Amino acid sequence: MSEPRPKTLRLLFPQWQGGYDETEYPGQIYAFGARLLAFLAPESPAPAIEVPVPAWHEGTDAPEEGGVFFRSALLAQARAAAKILQEHRPDRVLTFGGDCLVSQSPLAYLNERYEGRLGVLWIDAHPDITTPADFNHAHAMVLGNLLGYGEPGLANLVKKPLSPSQITYVGVDSMFGHESAFLAEHGLNRIESTAVRADSGPVLEWIEKSGFEQVFIHLDIDVLDPAFFRSQLFANPDVDEYIESEHGKLRLHEVARLLQDVDRATTVAGMSIAEYMPWDALNLKKMLASLSFMH
Repeated sequence: MSEPRPKTLRLLFPQWQGGYDETEYPGQIYAFGARLLAFLAPESPAPAIEVPVPAWHEGTDAPEEGGVFFRSALLAQARAAAKILQEHRPDRVLTFGGDCLVSQSPLAYLNERYEGRLGVLWIDAHPDITTPADFNHAHAMVLGNLLGYGEPGLANLVKKPLSPSQITYVGVDSMFGHESAFLAEHGLNRIESTAVRADSGPVLEWIEKSGFEQVFIHLDIDVLDPAFFRSQLFANPDVDEYIESEHGKLRLHEVARLLQDVDRATTVAGMSIAEYMPWDALNLKKMLASLSFMH
């Protein structure tokens, strides 16, 4: 007799405030990317719920509160996502974002639901353990919040913080000094891009040794090499200079193989896809909207 399918919830989370971008189109690319991701995902009988996020519009102010852009809005959206999850009580949560902070509420919910017996595979070019003392964009603080650090207000929403022993990074190859110090102090496991380029062995070994009953996957699109995958922060065609930060080094087929291998090796309790930034599609959308005969 086959086991019953897990109760799955799809969460559309078009959050943009955590990664607020001061480009020509601030606040639009993250939300557009989230909706396009949800469209690209295969059809499923799982219910899909949208987390309410105010849309950016011309003239939107970008308040910096406590060293963080849009702190009040982000707190409200995290609470709204948590409320949806508590109402539906899914076994599995698939989240289409939005900036990286969209992973906080699903992962906090699942860690509580599985009583800490949850491995976390953080596939990202960045460790996401920044604090307001270092940076004013909250998407870089999400894993710090989940560990009980990061931004205090957001961290306080996490009822059962993660333990560093639950987490393995994939793709974090180099870091700023404060990030390296945090990882060393807390003993966070890290697997570099080169170690998974040919096969998924190091990740599968971690899964086997950990004994976790479930695994949550956070996939930040910027783990991909921008020379080959252009729909991401570091391939914005309208920016001459990018912020000083690490770029991804993996190819899409390498990440696809890794995810397929993890899927075969364990039960995936959740996955968040974040920071998908389809610049060409957004620019084409804007061109079409500018034509009077299209309306």
